[in-house]
Amino acid sequence: MVSVEPEAGPSKPSFTFPRKQYKRAKYATDIDDLDADIVRRTIHEFYDNREYPTSTKLLSKYHEKTNYKGSKTSMWRILKSLHFKYKKCNDGRKFLMERNDIVAIRVKFLQTMCNLRHHNDTRPVVYLDETWVNQNHTRGYIWQNKQNSEGLKVPTGKGSRLIICHAGSSSFGFVAGSKLVFRCQSGTSVDYHTQMNSAIFKEWFIQMLKHLEEQPIIVMDNASYHSTTTINYPKSNAKKSDIQQCLTEKCIDFSSIETVSELRERVKAATPREKEYELDGIALEMGHTVVRLPPYHCQYNPIELIWA
Repeated sequence: MVSVEPEAGPSKPSFTFPRKQYKRAKYATDIDDLDADIVRRTIHEFYDNREYPTSTKLLSKYHEKTNYKGSKTSMWRILKSLHFKYKKCNDGRKFLMERNDIVAIRVKFLQTMCNLRHHNDTRPVVYLDETWVNQNHTRGYIWQNKQNSEGLKVPTGKGSRLIICHAGSSSFGFVAGSKLVFRCQSGTSVDYHTQMNSAIFKEWFIQMLKHLEEQPIIVMDNASYHSTTTINYPKSNAKKSDIQQCLTEKCIDFSSIETVSELRERVKAATPREKEYELDGIALEMGHTVVRLPPYHCQYNPIELIWA
């Protein structure tokens, strides 16, 4: 018996639809600023007690303080995200150390604040920050503020997040009329920082400065929407034409036959080491002084205790 295969007909077109991308939350490694501060303080406690912190020891201590469920690998990833790494010393042992530039920025911040106190600066210090709360946990809070006629809009829906931005000082409490509350449009699975942008924060910041009766010292962190620079230079992945246009606008000589790498070196040489931030300039024009917090050091911002 001979089997005859059917003749292949014309191939039919096939279509594939793009699959919806879901951003999976990494509960073991995506920790908030307060938990990151606990990790940093735990490392310093080990050195204060003349002990060498390891990933295993940190995992055990962190579990005792926060009931953390992650693994040793997750703890190492957290340390890496906080810019800690093991450095080998002359005696062959490895120590868990911070990045040098972060240490330098922390020392500069502490020296600035100590100098202000040493010279008996009487200006109040205003701290500002943002946080979020679940809407279904704040029904009573919203109703009370609505009765106080503070102009707070009550959003609708269940389970959404409210983003809160405020500023305050130990001298006079929260800055009157400077509360910003709005609903996060991305749900509860995305970081609230993605909903705050430089335009929203700049508008709030200017209004907050207008409500200040004195000329205080303003302390804030280095979030991306806080740190819009006055002079923007091309990034490392910019196109050659964009780099050439930027160099032309800034009156920097270059040759048309230079490669992208050579043009990037010219941009790098022209970029100032000290960044000039737009918000700092606005505050200075209104008679205020801005002091920047060191990265990953929310413990120096007392308003974090209010959010907690």
